[in-house]
Amino acid sequence: MQKQVSQLDVICIGRIAVDLYGQQVGARLEDASSFAKYLGGSSGNVAYGTAIQGLKSGMLGRVGDEHMGRFLRQELQRAGVDTRCLFTDKERLTGLVILGIKDQETFPLIFYREKCADMGLVPEDIHEDYIASSRAVAVTGTHLSHRDTRAAVLKALKIARHHNLRTALDIDYRPVLWGLTSLGDGETRYIESERVTAELQEVLHSFDLIVGTEEEFHIAGGSTDTLAALREVRKVTSATLVCKRGALGCVVLEGDIPQRWDETKLHSGVRVEVLNVLGAGDAFMSGLLRGWLNDEGWEQACRYANACGALVVSRHGCAPAMPTKEELDDYLSRAASVPHPDRDPRLNHLHRVTTRRQSWPELCVFAFDHRKQLVDIAQQAGADTARIPELKMLLLRAAQETAEATGLQGRSGILADTTYGQAALNAISGKGWWIGRPVESPGSHPLRLEHGNVGSQLIDWPLEQVVKCLVFYHPHDGEAVCKQQDELILDIWRSCNKSGHELLLEIILSPKQADQKESYYLDIMRHFYALGVQPDWWKLPPLSAACWRDAGSLIEQEDPHCRGILLLGLDAPEESLKAGFAAAADAPWVKGFAVGRTIFGQPSREWLLGKLDDEALVNQVKNNYQTLINYWREVRPAT
Repeated sequence: MQKQVSQLDVICIGRIAVDLYGQQVGARLEDASSFAKYLGGSSGNVAYGTAIQGLKSGMLGRVGDEHMGRFLRQELQRAGVDTRCLFTDKERLTGLVILGIKDQETFPLIFYREKCADMGLVPEDIHEDYIASSRAVAVTGTHLSHRDTRAAVLKALKIARHHNLRTALDIDYRPVLWGLTSLGDGETRYIESERVTAELQEVLHSFDLIVGTEEEFHIAGGSTDTLAALREVRKVTSATLVCKRGALGCVVLEGDIPQRWDETKLHSGVRVEVLNVLGAGDAFMSGLLRGWLNDEGWEQACRYANACGALVVSRHGCAPAMPTKEELDDYLSRAASVPHPDRDPRLNHLHRVTTRRQSWPELCVFAFDHRKQLVDIAQQAGADTARIPELKMLLLRAAQETAEATGLQGRSGILADTTYGQAALNAISGKGWWIGRPVESPGSHPLRLEHGNVGSQLIDWPLEQVVKCLVFYHPHDGEAVCKQQDELILDIWRSCNKSGHELLLEIILSPKQADQKESYYLDIMRHFYALGVQPDWWKLPPLSAACWRDAGSLIEQEDPHCRGILLLGLDAPEESLKAGFAAAADAPWVKGFAVGRTIFGQPSREWLLGKLDDEALVNQVKNNYQTLINYWREVRPAT
């Protein structure tokens, strides 16, 4: 049979679940008070890890027909994993794993997998055309522990052999998942079992590559002497065996197993400070598969694998801790000088910016995060400020209807606050919009935060919301003011790095200073970059074409992963904004605009005065918003 052209590099079959990681490092799991939710499960992690290493990977399995199943599917899709054969199980819930980090040796975990969705995989889920569309199949050992999942795996392996695919096994031995420990004992890594050894050895001949820790080869070989166990494994398979030896590195065995370790070649890893060993094996497998499937040789494959594992053990979580291809390559280029990758600013920035959840090639943002200005308008109109939340819901409606009418899908956004716009934020969340949320106290100079320390707030924010901070800044503000503002912005930046939220830094020259040269904006950007602040977004007023070119050059030099610049409005007339858009027409780093009062100011005033009803307000706001979108598109046609 002629093999069709491969669409995928590897299809992963095995566990996929939700990991709930205790956020209190050093606490017993009994004492954990909050948890972070991540993609998990060995095969889910490997599918994710190989995708962000540049392989075209697919996940074959099942998830539940509920929120957690949809979360897993979305996380894989964001990473580029093919999910055509990640089936939705209508009868079973997605599996959960509760994990903790007590110390460098203690990582308690509990598997909640009673009749879970991924263990509902059956041979009927294995389709020959899908398996044949890949170059390889990678299996994790848990799915060999139950009758139906084992039959499904064996069917996939048979098809893979028929189509000359490569096959790989991560032994992934968890005694609890083979029914060998109490249900709550997920931490135990090894229990001797003749039954498990026999069941593994029945299928080892089906693989070209078998990967495991020393303990995992103990169970596969039926001996606690690692080399003896490896010799037993060799009796039943000619596969390449990769034995992970912890901090020492790994050994690749392609032929006969030697009598002593000093007869093997050790592929050493980089030593790092361990925070969390959970997920390190999946990261190792992801890096190894990158090298193996790209035929880069075992030396390079093991460099990838060891480095991936080293990075993950220094971080919280499994899948979200895995490095991207760009990040890993950067690390390997200078690993000897990075003993603590979790503390390396460049590496952590690369991890942050290369794992972003969504791309925004262009943005037309309707900003109505105004608080003080709307209070002033309401008071001038003699209206109750309690009407402002209702007004903001109408503004959101106008934004949504305009986006629909103008085809802004994937390019639309709002800026809204929690003081009066919480209902609007709640309503738009989860709909694929760019959402910014302010933290500054309106009009403050020096900068103050509206609700206190931002680090204590972000735990309550949806991750999709962007932290927007407006700072009035001027090089001539004086050392004390600049120092106070610098320290606060640095704290906001570090908090965003910790929480995973993006940061939009809006700069307006302090109106207290008469000197308003546009070149000061470049000076201020340079200043913040020198401080170590690398905002995901800048928000700046309209500048000259020459200034935009200089700003673009600065971004390319300091942070080529920056999302870009949004133009602010400052309540400017439409014609002024049109001219500002035109000046930025040839500035690729200017991604769009975030304008507010020019769109909503006058209609809102008339609504508060009772001169406009709801429909008239919405229509006027829509017309104003669409006018700006049209101006932008005149100078920068949508791509």
